[in-house]
Amino acid sequence: MTRISDLHGERSAPARLYRDPERGWIAGVCAGIADYLSISVAGVRFLTIVALLFFMPFVIIAYIALALLLPRRPRALYQSAEEERAWRQLRQSPPETLHRVRARFRDLERRLQRMERHVTSGRYDLDREFRDLNRR
Repeated sequence: MTRISDLHGERSAPARLYRDPERGWIAGVCAGIADYLSISVAGVRFLTIVALLFFMPFVIIAYIALALLLPRRPRALYQSAEEERAWRQLRQSPPETLHRVRARFRDLERRLQRMERHVTSGRYDLDREFRDLNRR
């Protein structure tokens, strides 16, 4: 679902990995990873610091590479808070999200069938005639 546009009219994908300098300390790499994985920024920072203690040169090179290669997170990545919540849930648990979507479509299908039965029944025409009589 890549229908969100940034300021230049290019399409942005909410499920893509971005760096988020607005929430970040240095370049926003940890914040972007946390957002992508839908986990705590503090947890990603902690893991980065621990990795830095054991693998300093590799972590520094990886961080610099990601800071240079990852695009900046567009300001209008999501159209609403509900859309952002839906994308986060999808990344956290795709099967559970799919199950909720299917259940919602089943419910909508049942409601649509009830409306179709009502509109195609004789009762609908009778109710409409009574309503028109009251208007006169």
